[in-house]
Amino acid sequence: MHPTLKRFKQRKPQTIDAFADWVNEERKIGLDRQGQAQTNNDRGSDDLSVQVGECSCPPLSSACLAANGALSLSNLACHLLDRQVERLAADFEKEGGFTERFYLVRAAKRKERGR
Repeated sequence: MHPTLKRFKQRKPQTIDAFADWVNEERKIGLDRQGQAQTNNDRGSDDLSVQVGECSCPPLSSACLAANGALSLSNLACHLLDRQVERLAADFEKEGGFTERFYLVRAAKRKERGR
């Protein structure tokens, strides 16, 4: 999982302001990492990364981060809707549809009145 997405999931922004704060923090993280390149010594070594003049991949823009966040939220919404549809289908198989349940209630009321 991409680190940006992982931080997004951990944060779980609940409001548009919280979402904007996440975008701003991710921009800062991207800018802080700009100009750093890893060397072979970075893995398990005490040596720091080497500063370079240009980064091979520029930091993501705020618009790109916002779009990725929106896609993550859309994916979550689709996942939750899929689960809801599965549950509704299972309930329909088990208990029947609205019309069937409505008929049973009406039939029971008629039976009560008929006594």
